[in-house]
Amino acid sequence: MSPFQSMFIPVLAGLLLLTIGFNYRESNFGVLMIWIGMIGILGLMVYKILEKLA
Repeated sequence: MSPFQSMFIPVLAGLLLLTIGFNYRESNFGVLMIWIGMIGILGLMVYKILEKLA
């Protein structure tokens, strides 16, 4: 798997969670999906930044 694909798939999954969670934002499940999507994308960005620093 190329480095582009290894970054693209988790970001796409996080954005998909955000999109679906936003559609169901009235329920607790939708809010949870928004949280998981945001934490996933932010966690991936922090991981990549720390990887470049080390």
